[in-house]
Parts: sequence; structure tokens; C-alpha cells
Amino acid sequence: MIKVLSVPLGEDLTEFTQILWRYEVPHRVVELEHTQEVWIAVGVEPAQIVALYEKCRRGESLEGFVLAIPKAVGQTDLLSQVKQAWMSCLLIASSLLLTFLISFGDNLEWLRLFTIADIVQKDGSLYSSGLEGTVQSFEVWRFITPIFLHFSELHIAFNALWIWIVGSRIEIYQGRVTLCLLILFSGVISNIAQYHDAGPMFGGLSGVVFAFLGYAWLWDKTQSDHRIGLPQSIMGFLIFWLVLGYAGVLEALQLGAIANTAHLVGLLAGLAFIPFGKLLATRR
Repeated sequence: MIKVLSVPLGEDLTEFTQILWRYEVPHRVVELEHTQEVWIAVGVEPAQIVALYEKCRRGESLEGFVLAIPKAVGQTDLLSQVKQAWMSCLLIASSLLLTFLISFGDNLEWLRLFTIADIVQKDGSLYSSGLEGTVQSFEVWRFITPIFLHFSELHIAFNALWIWIVGSRIEIYQGRVTLCLLILFSGVISNIAQYHDAGPMFGGLSGVVFAFLGYAWLWDKTQSDHRIGLPQSIMGFLIFWLVLGYAGVLEALQLGAIANTAHLVGLLAGLAFIPFGKLLATRR
């Protein structure tokens, strides 16, 4: 999307946004500390939107006003977003690939290649080489690869949705370097924490998702510009979800084993990454 307007925060844009929807213009309004910005889909002529805004502000009639909207503007906007957020898409695609390779955890031969420590089946039981074995064998990829492993359709669908919603915004607004470092930082830390809590049989992007959400929440709360644009109420949702997880409610609802430690540590990692995000932002 592209920014076309920046107006005072106190200005009521309700009527203007209703007119934009009437003309079927994909858009969103981002509120900053003192201003609010109007962003529109790629493919819509910005000058037309500015002209429409001026007419609305002056209270002029819109009779006869023609707004040329490309027929595939929604598709164009989606394709543009995919191109701008290809790393987020790659993260989702990699998770889908490895999840299908391990058959949602049923294929032990593939699964043991990507767990944080190697797993060996002997005499009907599973044994782990531990983190020491991972370090000694120089299989350092194991510290991050568990984030790609999922054990149910709902599990990967939930995580992929949040990666697309939040990860793509971080990537587009702050760059791929910030996104990549945040993935590595939160992924490795949450994986190690979850291993120490429950052993090597775990996986999922949930720790990274919580890091994304925590990072986006704190960034928007402390920054007056270049906001990511998530609602501040998202932190309430995260805390509520953590409480449900630790209370055992989610498992009681048959949502499977919940990696509560990975969620909590991922959230803390996202909050702790803010200084690095600010440093990276100054170098862009």
C-alpha cells in the first residue's frame, strides 16, 4: 500500500473512508501520535484520492466525480504485498514443507533431522542426544529448525495466519534484516527454553509469533512514527492466551500439547528486541 494523505489526528475521517469503500478503494487509516495517515492499494491513482478528499473536506457534491479503479486492484495489492514480504511467505512455505515431510510428527526418520536434539528409537523407547550432542556434532541448524515443525492442521494454520498478518508488516515497514534477526533471536531462545522445560519433542512457530506480536505492540506503544499498526489490545489477547495455556484450558479443549514456555519466552524475546529494532531503523 502507499500513503496518500497525512491529516491532524483530531480530524474525523469516517465519512471520507465510507466514500472510499463506496468507490471500492482498498485502504486503511493509521493513527500516529499527532496525525493520521491514509494508505491506499497500489494501482489506485493517488492524485484522484487527494482530489476526492478535498471535495469531501469542502463539502462539495460528488455527483459526476469519476474514480478510475483498476478491476484487479485487490489482486494487484495482494501480489505487491507478497513481493514486498517474500521472506514472511518463505517462512510460511518452509513450515508447510517440513511439516508435510514429517507427516505432522508421524515420520520419525524425517522428524529427527529437525528436532533441537537428535532422537533415536531403541527397545520401543525414544532417546535424545541432548543439546550437548547437537553442539558436539556441529548440527547448529537444530537450534532454529523446530520452529518449522507442526503437528496438526490447526497448529500450522493458526501460526501461518499470524506470520502473514504481523510478519509481513514488520518486513514491509522495517525491512528483512530486522525480520530475519527477530526470527533467529526469538526462535533460538524459545526453542532452548522449551527444550529445557519439556524435552526435544516440540515444534511450531508459536514462539516466533508471540515475539512478533510483542515486538509490534511495544514498538507502536513507544514510537510516534513508522508504526506497525497493530491494535494495542493485542497484548491483552497474548496475556489471556498465556493464562489459558498455563491453566491447562487449551489442552482440555483438545488443542494438543501447548508449548507454553516457548510462548512466554518468545513474547519476552520480542519485547527485548526493541532496542535492536530501533538501532536497525536508524541505519536504514
